[in-house]
Amino acid sequence: MILGVPTDTFVNALLKGVETIVILFAVVIAAALLIWVERRLLGLWQDRYGPNRVGPFGILQVAADMIKIFFKEDWIPPFADKPVFIIAPAVILLTSLMTFAVVPFTATIGVVDLNIGLLFMLAMSSLGVYSVILGGWASDNKYAMLGGLRTAAQMISYEVFMGLALLGVVMLAGSFNLHTIVESQAGLWNVVTQFPSFVIFLIAGCAEIHRAPFDLPEAEQELTAGYHTEYSGMKFGMFFVGEYLGIVLISSLITVLFFGGWLGPVLPGIVWFLIKTGFFILFFVLLRAATVRPRYDQLMSFGWKILLPIALANVAITSAVVVATS
Repeated sequence: MILGVPTDTFVNALLKGVETIVILFAVVIAAALLIWVERRLLGLWQDRYGPNRVGPFGILQVAADMIKIFFKEDWIPPFADKPVFIIAPAVILLTSLMTFAVVPFTATIGVVDLNIGLLFMLAMSSLGVYSVILGGWASDNKYAMLGGLRTAAQMISYEVFMGLALLGVVMLAGSFNLHTIVESQAGLWNVVTQFPSFVIFLIAGCAEIHRAPFDLPEAEQELTAGYHTEYSGMKFGMFFVGEYLGIVLISSLITVLFFGGWLGPVLPGIVWFLIKTGFFILFFVLLRAATVRPRYDQLMSFGWKILLPIALANVAITSAVVVATS
């Protein structure tokens, strides 16, 4: 007995705690390194130099940026709602990290194996909306407010399509458990049987993390920087890291839901997971370099007039096939 707890239970809890810390630390480090990777790749694809002054190949640029952010003035607008202004950036960081708790990296590596893992992921995604809404509202700035309103409409709308896209995957796996969904793809990946769902999830995921070309909430030509116009220092850094955590998260979920997660021949499961996730991270970076930003009305029309009917049709067809073959 240790502290009144059976030794085996105490050791298992300790090991799970260490595993959780290692996973969350690795995810944050990956998000920080992604900033350097993106800038280098954008430089390569746009035929210009990326960061190349700080350290070999500019790899210490991220460290230099972090030091700069630490020492910048942490300013709060005088008319801002100060408690809400301070809490808002932490919300996006917290919800992103909590979502990683249900992501199965391999059959044995993961923080927790929930039967409602997919619903938990969607719930955390919904809570993340509050970060940008509160940040925009609390700043007492018209550009920040408009950015927050845009974000609310965009994220809530595309959550609908994202949820509908995942219904087909749930019906085929018969579970909301992400482990079960991966194991159900042992014979055939969901991207083959649920290709429309994959495309909708990819687009909705990009809109959810408001990455280019769907970065309308912070369109600098229209709204200066949208909901984080008034943020600086560490608070801006949390919004910044939260965006890159979102890229890693969406890429991980695409891997788990449509590309068989850790499943693959010869190589260890974690290697397959990293290869598949890395591919989609690079895809999102390329998307930023190669596409143009649509107008806001075009984005919303595309969602409600095109993605919604396709998602509903896919649900109907998949449910008919499942009933017919069961």
